[in-house]
Amino acid sequence: MEYKEILEAARKNTAPHCMACPVCNGKACGNNVPGPGCKFPGATAARNYDKWQEIFVNMDTLCENVEPDVSFELFGRSFSAPIFVAPLGAVDMHYGPKYNDLSYNAELMRAAVDCGILAFTGDGINPDIMRDAVRESASAVGGLTIPTIKPWSREVVFDKLDGVIANDIFAAAMDVDGAGLPFLKKLGGKAGSKSVEEMREIIEHAGRPFIIKGIMTVAGAKKAVEAGAAGIVVSNHGGRVQGGVPSTAEVLGEIADAVKGQTVIFVDGGIRSGVDVFRALALGADAVLIGRPFATMMYGAGGEGVKVLFDKLVGELKGTMTMCGAASLKDISRDMIRI
Repeated sequence: MEYKEILEAARKNTAPHCMACPVCNGKACGNNVPGPGCKFPGATAARNYDKWQEIFVNMDTLCENVEPDVSFELFGRSFSAPIFVAPLGAVDMHYGPKYNDLSYNAELMRAAVDCGILAFTGDGINPDIMRDAVRESASAVGGLTIPTIKPWSREVVFDKLDGVIANDIFAAAMDVDGAGLPFLKKLGGKAGSKSVEEMREIIEHAGRPFIIKGIMTVAGAKKAVEAGAAGIVVSNHGGRVQGGVPSTAEVLGEIADAVKGQTVIFVDGGIRSGVDVFRALALGADAVLIGRPFATMMYGAGGEGVKVLFDKLVGELKGTMTMCGAASLKDISRDMIRI
């Protein structure tokens, strides 16, 4: 199937919450929750997308004519591109009943590995979501996933990490900004925001590369490094946990200036093309996460949809690198963009 065909097929499975728009830019869904929208005033997802479009690329074709190398190494393992699948949760509520979180994660992990990358997987109130994703990953894809734990209480986090350890999973993560999600707020007390000391204890217990997702300030990035994070994700949770925040494109550059080389820098939020990936790398990210568009592709054509979108993104990234004179990822620099 082609990209447009998959979008048309997805609309039959995701309406009315997700319209499977030609470009997932946050404008049609706005405050739609359930659905892929975001928290009031419903503008953050759209701002994430719009701010990437305000960054222009500087063409320079007076350079050697070579096929760009987009291979990427993460924690000692090589991947086909610096493009990874972001974690999503409650997909049956927000997108439709074709999948639940367990079946979505299982198919998505296999599809991602078939593309030469991996998928971060989500977490939820149902403990089987992460437990099954970890077990499925261990048996089907050799542990190549990054389960992303919500900021539960210490006891719950450690219990989930014990499953990650027992199944020898590649790496682990926590979306600390999940503290703003309603179901976590209802728990109160020990669930929610984590101090540097608490995060250090969690990371030490994990015993493998650990990524902190939900970093939006230089101060937060420095605290993540202090806690021992092997990676951070510059992310505002797609606008789903707090309104009135800046886009990830607006804060990425200053965060990269502060901690580049001290931790792996991922970024997500409104990245919808290979040109956007190039923009993110030029601002200082090492790699990107993309969530909602992969969900749409899954609802349209399952694993085949994941492959179609991935190939599209890689083709656009390589094309942009060629036109801007970057033969490899390490050649992409800040002077190749204009803000």
